[in-house]
Formats: sequence, C-alpha cells, structure tokens
Amino acid sequence: MHLIKELRIHVFTTLFVLICIVLQCDCRETEFNYVTCGSLLKLLNTRHNVRLHSHDVKYGSGSGQQSVTGVETVEDSNSYWRIRGRAAEPCQRGAPIQCGQSIRITHANTGRNLHTHHFVSPLSGNQEVSAFGEDGEGDDLDVWTVVCSGALWGRDEAVRFKHPGTSVFLSITGEQYGHPIRGQREVHGMHTANHNNYWRAMEGVFIKTSLDLPRHDEL
Repeated sequence: MHLIKELRIHVFTTLFVLICIVLQCDCRETEFNYVTCGSLLKLLNTRHNVRLHSHDVKYGSGSGQQSVTGVETVEDSNSYWRIRGRAAEPCQRGAPIQCGQSIRITHANTGRNLHTHHFVSPLSGNQEVSAFGEDGEGDDLDVWTVVCSGALWGRDEAVRFKHPGTSVFLSITGEQYGHPIRGQREVHGMHTANHNNYWRAMEGVFIKTSLDLPRHDEL
C-alpha cells in the first residue's frame, strides 16, 4: 500500500513538472513569436534569397545618397537594420509590430533610414531606394507600412513593406551591380505587389514581447 502511494506521488510530481515545462515553453515562444519595436534584424527577400544591405557607398546617379542593395552573404554586419516607430509616433520598445503599422527601418552601422523618392533606380529603371538621414533622423519619406496577413508581424511570416509617400513596395528583381559592389542586387520600389517584394525576418536580436499585447492606439 505504501509503495502504491509513493508511486502515485511520483507520477503526479512528474506530470506536474512536465506541465510546467510545457507552459514555460509556450510562454517563451509567445514572447518571441513577433517582430518587435527596437529589434535588430536582417531581412531576407524570399524570391531572390538575398538580404537587405547598405554601406557607405553612394549612388553615382539619381539622388547620390547612400546605396541600398541585396547580398547573398549571411555574415555581413552591414545587413543589420533596427525596427523603429515613426518620428511623430515612437513605438514602445518590445511592442509587437502590427500589420498596417507605419515604421522606420534604420541601418545599424550608418544610422541612416531606409528611404525612397521619385528618382529612377540605376539598373532596372524602377524607383530608387536609398539610406537617408543622420543618426536615425531623416524625413517623412523614411516611413514604410508593414503589409501582412494577420494582426501582428510574425517572425516566420513573409511580409511586404509599402511606402505610403510614393505607393511603391520594397522589391528586388535580380539586376546585379558591377564595380565597386560587384554581384550585389539592386533594391528598388515597384508599384505592383508581386513575389519580388516579400521579406522575412532572419538573424538578429529580437526584443522580448510583452504578453500583454498592446492595442494600436498604445503603440
């Protein structure tokens, strides 16, 4: 009888521990399921398998601003970008980014914002995309809207970035540069939503999400 009682206690304790482990795993997964404000990450174009990239190399035509390209190299530190709110509407650090939310995408190493404007891109003849501003501050053409299917930007979800100022999508169609950035792909803006303008969050440092997911008016 005593042995049966001990066995029951052991089984109960084991089940309790397993339940706690499962609950903790679910909690951790929820905390990091979404792209959050303040996260530092790389963005992969899912069609062409290149990461969004920038560097202190200026366009030789168009705006003459800092160029933005796509690179195949995974390890390059110039492919890190920080997710931020608009200047007029800063988002709370760790707040999950909502579908339809306006954000800024700031290049980590140079402090310039992903930007587009009515200049022609040098290779494809689409709309030029550049990195603009100083120390994370530029102008209203640094704003992009996250276009995704649910309520929040999921870590594993391919999303689009639409530019409200000019109505283009952040895109790559495969054109490659020569010297001095040989092999890098042109990044540009396109008015058509298609398979060339899907991006997925990849490597990075993701700020922990609050389990109390905020309403849009709290961001």
